[in-house]
Amino acid sequence: MASEPAILLDKVDLTLGSGPARVHVLREVNFTVSRGESVGLVGPSGSGKSTLLMVVAGLERIDSGRVAVAGQNYAGLNEDAIARFRGNEIGFVFQAFHLMQTMTALENVAVPLELAGRGDAFERSRIVLAQVGLGERLSHYPAQLSGGEQQRVAIARALAVEPSILIADEPTGNLDGATGREIADLLLAAVAERGTTLVLVTHDVELAARCDRTVRIAGGSIEAGETPRLVRAAGS
Repeated sequence: MASEPAILLDKVDLTLGSGPARVHVLREVNFTVSRGESVGLVGPSGSGKSTLLMVVAGLERIDSGRVAVAGQNYAGLNEDAIARFRGNEIGFVFQAFHLMQTMTALENVAVPLELAGRGDAFERSRIVLAQVGLGERLSHYPAQLSGGEQQRVAIARALAVEPSILIADEPTGNLDGATGREIADLLLAAVAERGTTLVLVTHDVELAARCDRTVRIAGGSIEAGETPRLVRAAGS
């Protein structure tokens, strides 16, 4: 259905650790993202931002509540089914790039396509790398690329499988200001062009403000209330 959100977290609670080390990471979180929407998630370190991303990706199992992504309720899936779903529907961009150092740019982008059984993995990788401005750098290894170029490879890898949702965790955090702005331009333009849903965690309030909406999380709860471009969401 067109009205069905891309991401729905309903009264999500999550604790990690045990005994004295037990931490209540997410508290009654209600979080909804529409299809094709970009949301900037901000908040202090340790507030639960990255954990929320992991919940959306199905990499952290919740204690209570409901998580539905791209129309799929995670409660009905085992770990293998979630992994298959994640491989088809969710792309990732990280602060540290996470490229395979022994593979070329082309090979790094092709790997998830090959895992998805795409027979055109390398041709598709060439196309997407050209789209992010690296058409002449296909045979270069990560160590031969600048930080900005490595992040472009990571973005190409995330987008190559044509995910419906893109998760970006501090995608400009390891880059200088000018390069970070270039990567932000590229990322936001790419998701807008494709109609991809984006959830972006960042400490950069200017980058967050470029998204359709900004959500603030603190102490494991979504903050209620309205500020410019701030989503109204329930939290406690």
